[in-house]
Amino acid sequence: MIFSDHLLTVITFLPMLGALVLLFVSKDEAAANLARNIALAFTVATAALSLYLWYLFDPNSTAFQFVENYDWIGESIGYRMGVDGISVLFIPLTAVLMPAVVLTSFGSVTKRVREYLIVFLVLESFMIGAFATLDLAIFYVFFEGTLIPMFLIIGIWGGARRIQATYKFFFYSFTGTVLMLLAIMYMFWQAGTLDIQRLLEFSFTPEAQTWLWLGFFASFAVKMPMWPFHRWLPEAHVEAPTGGSVILAAILLKLGGYGFIRFSLSMFPDASHQFADFVFVLSIAAIIFTSLVALVQTDMKKLIAYSSVAHMGFVTMGIFTGTVYGVHGALFQMISHGFVSAALFLCVGVVYDRMHTREIAAYGGLVSRMPMFAVAFMVFTMANVGLPGTSGFIGEFLTMFAAFQVNTWVAFFAAFGVIFSAAYALWLYRRVVFGALTKDNLKDILDLNAREIIVLVPLIIITILFGFYPAPILDATAASVNLVAENFANAIGAAPAAVAAAH
Repeated sequence: MIFSDHLLTVITFLPMLGALVLLFVSKDEAAANLARNIALAFTVATAALSLYLWYLFDPNSTAFQFVENYDWIGESIGYRMGVDGISVLFIPLTAVLMPAVVLTSFGSVTKRVREYLIVFLVLESFMIGAFATLDLAIFYVFFEGTLIPMFLIIGIWGGARRIQATYKFFFYSFTGTVLMLLAIMYMFWQAGTLDIQRLLEFSFTPEAQTWLWLGFFASFAVKMPMWPFHRWLPEAHVEAPTGGSVILAAILLKLGGYGFIRFSLSMFPDASHQFADFVFVLSIAAIIFTSLVALVQTDMKKLIAYSSVAHMGFVTMGIFTGTVYGVHGALFQMISHGFVSAALFLCVGVVYDRMHTREIAAYGGLVSRMPMFAVAFMVFTMANVGLPGTSGFIGEFLTMFAAFQVNTWVAFFAAFGVIFSAAYALWLYRRVVFGALTKDNLKDILDLNAREIIVLVPLIIITILFGFYPAPILDATAASVNLVAENFANAIGAAPAAVAAAH
């Protein structure tokens, strides 16, 4: 029972333990595979425990579960861990993708392999900790801590313009989190605690909520990122190694969406209602503008990066409807996009490792030489479009439905994003996969190897499974989402139809 009582701590810090073990592995290139195998063992163990956590989670309870509570600085700041339906699925999302990141290093990372794996394991602990902590000060430490490993990943193992991309990423992110820190300090002075459970029950004045909402918004809007705070993302993706792009799109962006639900919507409901129209405008701008920008990209990674900004527009739109369907859809969209965007960047990494270019014009006709790759890339492209039968459809449908309930014009303009996403995704697929194989350097290109199949097949299964059977995700989040929507409705003195319909 001791293990069960500290399950979240074990999951959070097991990757950190793996990083410590790797410190004792030789730096020699001959020991690179040993380092990879050790890192793979720790990430697989963490993934297995995260799935066990999901299995043990009671979806019918709105209370935080697997709670650990130890005072650190008096009773105000402490080591507090716990998950509810809002946070529980982000931990398996993080942990399940990390073995894929380690496996990609077998073919793409050849320098400083041990250090590369150490940085990723530390990053995994920070990400899981941010989703699992129930203390706002510790959340800030984990949230801010993710900047350092990603700074190193892009700056050391990135592309030719990695330094510029690294500093832009760090400057944008750090500036936003400084404002959030000021908001956290004010919350402590007002509430006398940074215990998230107690803060969720504390009522800040409407005036205070406005300033606190803006402080948190500055950080989460950059992290997602929302338009127009997205300028750092495409360049960071292009310069990052494949593993860095996977984690950046699949996990780090989701910290912003999680923060909006956990803090902005739940703790500052009056301000969230006040700024909802502002968020809707930015969301529509993200959905339409970045989709149009994606249409003219010549780099595969940059196109997918702009696609991520557009998809996060659906997430923020759903969250700030404050309805059951909107928050449900936002959570589902984040989980689905986590797997799908990771898979798309992995697919780009497959052809990049062979041809060492991400230029769309350098490809064409790959279906005749790489049929397995063509099938895998097609599944993830269709999910990115939001085709029914894939996981990408569920979240978009729910957020669109919620937007239609709240403001039909928001839903109307968001619908253009669905059309544009089909345009840029299918354009990319046609240019890379279909057509005649006319380029001589592509005629000997090899299809997926065993390692790449092991990485991509589980993601294909997840994408299709949750497209046809979304219940495991929706059921896990239902009770907590209902509670968030009810509290939001009560705080603003409304009774949204979606809230009533949920009961």
